[in-house]
Amino acid sequence: MTGIITTGEKRLILVSGRAYPELAAAVGEELQTGVLPTTAYDFANGEIYVRFNESVRGCDAFVIQSHTEPINKWVVEQLIMIDALKRASAKRITVVAPFYPYGRQDKKHLGREPISARLMSDLFKAAGADRLMSVDLHAAQAQGFFDGPVDHLWAMPVLVDYVRTRVDLSNVAVVSPDAGRIRVAEKWSQKLGGAPLAFIHKTRDTTRPNVAVANRVVGDVVGRECVLVDDLIDTGGTIAEAVKVLLASGAKDVIVVATHGVLSDPATQRLSECGAREVVVTNTLPIVPSKRFDKLTILSIAPLLARAIREVFDDGSVTSLFDGVA
Repeated sequence: MTGIITTGEKRLILVSGRAYPELAAAVGEELQTGVLPTTAYDFANGEIYVRFNESVRGCDAFVIQSHTEPINKWVVEQLIMIDALKRASAKRITVVAPFYPYGRQDKKHLGREPISARLMSDLFKAAGADRLMSVDLHAAQAQGFFDGPVDHLWAMPVLVDYVRTRVDLSNVAVVSPDAGRIRVAEKWSQKLGGAPLAFIHKTRDTTRPNVAVANRVVGDVVGRECVLVDDLIDTGGTIAEAVKVLLASGAKDVIVVATHGVLSDPATQRLSECGAREVVVTNTLPIVPSKRFDKLTILSIAPLLARAIREVFDDGSVTSLFDGVA
């Protein structure tokens, strides 16, 4: 047999952008590895420079970036990091975007609109990404936008384990903030012992951002502890109105649960004053002290990300992390 045979070892490297290095460090701690030393800075005109301080040749690279504000800057930085890894001969590049950028723009509501979520996938692929990993996409169908393997992680196991300790399972109802999220609410119901379902009937103005009106509750919530579940909280208007409608409809109290705490102003004020007993989110995005309030609970997503990264690196099963149903 001609050629050279080698028994090489695989090397996992964790690369982080500057948007949320604390999350990357937490993931690295779970994986028992450090984050790759990187030089990154902005030029005077706003252009971004990135260079890795160690060799990445032949590595299995996982590039973590949390797309918080200013979101466009952090998207471009991640694209530049992917390009740098490709040109430095990394063997495989996985984009880890806990909060997928432009994920809400996944379809056209009106004529002449873009499908920006698809554009993000195309940009990642063009930059050199081989694989994509994200948590609780706004629409699961967006997995099909990326031309390659996509690991769609669920924060539900992290959130459910906490919520079970905060409610009376014999007197709980799971509430979806709109009819479109009812499938997610059904999964929550199963995890909480078959709790009854309800949803908020609301109308949204597609010509204006972050504008929705909660009208009424569909389902029985009288005297029950309600768990109001959604994928993200941005300005908090929809959630705050939903909480008020639930309490006005006879709910005993309300716990708000969401994966992504975007918390754009005036979310902090709305959520702290809406009447919810507690608001629970994960740390897929950084939440600065000025956006925190007494009723806010932040759970770490780092262990879930680390387990998924390890499964991908070891050629294992990411689906196994979610009881085989993810």
